[in-house]
Amino acid sequence: MTLLSQIESALADAFESVLGEKVATPVVAAADLRFGDYQCNAAMMQAKNRRTNPRALATQVLEALDLGSIGTADIAGPGFINIRVSPETFSAHSAVLLKDDRLGVPATGEGRRVVIDFSAPNVAKPMHVGHIRSTILGDALSRIARFLGFEVITDNHIGDWGTQFGMILHGWKTRLDEAALAADPVTELVRVYRSVNAETKEVPEVLEVCKAELVKLQAGDEENLAIWHRCVDLSKQGLQKIYGRLDVSFDHWLGESYYNERLPGLVEDFLSQDLARVSDGAVCVFSGGDLPDEQDPFRIQKKEGWQDNPAIIRKADGGFLYATTDLATVEHRINVWKADEIWYVVGTPQQLHFRQIFDICRRWGKSAGFHHIAFGSILGEDRKLMKTRSGDNVQLADVLEEAVERAGRVIAEKNPELDEAIREEVAEIVGIGAVKFAELSQHRLTDYVFSWDRMLALQGDTAPYLQYSFVRIRSIFRKLEGPFAAESASLQLKEEAEIHLARLLARYGEVVPTLLDDHRPNLLANYLLELARAFHSFFEACPVLKAEPSVRDSRLALCELASRVLEHGLGLLGIRCPERM
Repeated sequence: MTLLSQIESALADAFESVLGEKVATPVVAAADLRFGDYQCNAAMMQAKNRRTNPRALATQVLEALDLGSIGTADIAGPGFINIRVSPETFSAHSAVLLKDDRLGVPATGEGRRVVIDFSAPNVAKPMHVGHIRSTILGDALSRIARFLGFEVITDNHIGDWGTQFGMILHGWKTRLDEAALAADPVTELVRVYRSVNAETKEVPEVLEVCKAELVKLQAGDEENLAIWHRCVDLSKQGLQKIYGRLDVSFDHWLGESYYNERLPGLVEDFLSQDLARVSDGAVCVFSGGDLPDEQDPFRIQKKEGWQDNPAIIRKADGGFLYATTDLATVEHRINVWKADEIWYVVGTPQQLHFRQIFDICRRWGKSAGFHHIAFGSILGEDRKLMKTRSGDNVQLADVLEEAVERAGRVIAEKNPELDEAIREEVAEIVGIGAVKFAELSQHRLTDYVFSWDRMLALQGDTAPYLQYSFVRIRSIFRKLEGPFAAESASLQLKEEAEIHLARLLARYGEVVPTLLDDHRPNLLANYLLELARAFHSFFEACPVLKAEPSVRDSRLALCELASRVLEHGLGLLGIRCPERM
């Protein structure tokens, strides 16, 4: 059990003893350590409900409270109950954590199966900087959910079907450079697509040819299907290189094409169940009429008043849309994968789309915990959307390459004696980690500025600072003459700096389960930064190797626990720790 849960349990018993019934007793870490380690405002909430004096109620609760050896409690202000944990409790708890593979984190997601839909780039197009957020955020949430006990299924719902393939097919047949395709498939496919797309604007007849190629593909033409399959395979090879570098993997790659055969029947099902109707030749889903206009995703307010804002699931020309495919995808994830929850890690502009999809699924009887995990944009240093000088999207592969190169230069400057092969390996770890942490340390809904200098700094709120903290801890153990058994060490915490480090280590098990409450891995990033700062303060104030043997062993054990938590926490964010920097 975490210290927080033990305190909550003791307070719950005390409140029940005083009030004669079970009530909520939320406990939080104190914002100001002058008032203790934990704080509970349940006395004020309960007093308000019962129209009694909160401080008097808090006094009664304290008289009934049995904290055992955890620490002491007092009252502040109008009825806050403050808990101060004893150094002996922190010592004992740290010893327990050293023997716990989970580092005090309870498995809160057991029995739940969640499908996480993230990254989802388009075939025959390079991944660009805009894919950073979905890919890195989705991967971190997958790692966290798995560690918390969820059964996680990750699905890369790639865009492998659509109108762009008409242009690619025509370009493949008329202007493909096989040598260029072999050297860099995605770049050549993009060149072909752009060349044809430009020509369609000058020569309208070419657009008709492209449409005809697309119709042949959709009708199952063997030649066009073979070209399409090769485009998809070549694109996946390019994507896998980037995912490999990011250490991101997926259980499934079920793209849009996987659901093609289901779409006509799905639309007919919706029509037969009166979930959709024909409007101006298109099949649309309208409001269910059971929500106020302000909350209804199928209603929109205009000057004339509230009007219908339907979701189209089949166009008048017979074509299907994203909404149709997404509904078929939900059906598969619930019926086949038996998902309890489905998370979509997709940008904020898609909010209305997912509100409509989730409402349709509710009326369709497809029940699951649906979550649109939205996120903001990445900005350049000019605070505008990050673009190249020519106005194109910055390619993700180029971002990762530059991050590693810059990290290599910083490492060479700081540690010129480091072996070149080791420096290259460390540069990869530090560079990729810096890009990930720059994303994951932000609240996902905020826009943030992509700054090379800031993200690669060894000081400040960066991955290199955390990685350096880990390296600094491990360097202590390299100076020992032999192995150190931290699990059998006796911890005796007396100095405030070592007590505070133990305090933060105890909170790891309290922080990690909260990360999925609003899908915010930035809370873990913030915690790790606070932990690293606490370690550096401890290291400056409390000699480790020069201390007398019993104190040395106690502090070494604390260092060992700090390194494990740092490495594990960064691992949940998908960030590795080097042994040297």
